[in-house]
Amino acid sequence: MAKILFVLTGADHWTLADGTRHPSGFWADEAVAPYRAFTAAGHEIVVATPGGVVPTVDNASLAPEVNGGPDGAAAVTAALAEIAALKEPLKLEDVDLADYSAVFYPGGHGPMEDLAVDTRSGALLTAALDSGKPLGVVCHGPAALLAARREDGTSPFAGYRLTGFTNAEETQAGLADRAKWLLQDRLVEIGTDFQEGEPWAVHVVTDRNLHTGQNPSSAAPLAVEILKALG
Repeated sequence: MAKILFVLTGADHWTLADGTRHPSGFWADEAVAPYRAFTAAGHEIVVATPGGVVPTVDNASLAPEVNGGPDGAAAVTAALAEIAALKEPLKLEDVDLADYSAVFYPGGHGPMEDLAVDTRSGALLTAALDSGKPLGVVCHGPAALLAARREDGTSPFAGYRLTGFTNAEETQAGLADRAKWLLQDRLVEIGTDFQEGEPWAVHVVTDRNLHTGQNPSSAAPLAVEILKALG
């Protein structure tokens, strides 16, 4: 049995270009689907957030229309309630990477608010990448990669093939023209080799020990790839 660290946003909103706060947090199924896959395989999940705050779920991710109907929405809501680790997260600053066999970052717009500029998270991501341990990041979770820097100021993820929530998806979601910046653009700017799949379709990219998923539908397939890497 391995111990897997889930790093979640501590933000409950995303600040848009005009200064308004768009309610957000983490996307439910991007935590639930991997949690189910990892625990079914016998692994233990530990949750950490900046400051140890209890993470906020994005209410939009609990809606029937994004969960295949009312039954799916009820199921994901019930599944969240059963994840005890979400209710007592560790402080991100107290995490010791040596205690974990893999690291996973769910998305939601929350990471665009806090993890994108959290240097402690950036240091953890850099250490995880350098360790060779499986590192999984999905949807808007790759915003956290923007806070990772080498001593010379370059990104440790420069040159890596990866994916994340695309400009096309943000446009179709209705928020691209209201955003301060777009995730795909920023990931390209730091030197990554961004791999764009079809909007909303499953798209998972693996490069060395970095495993990334484009959108919510990619979360479960991404977890499968991480399980393969764990062996």
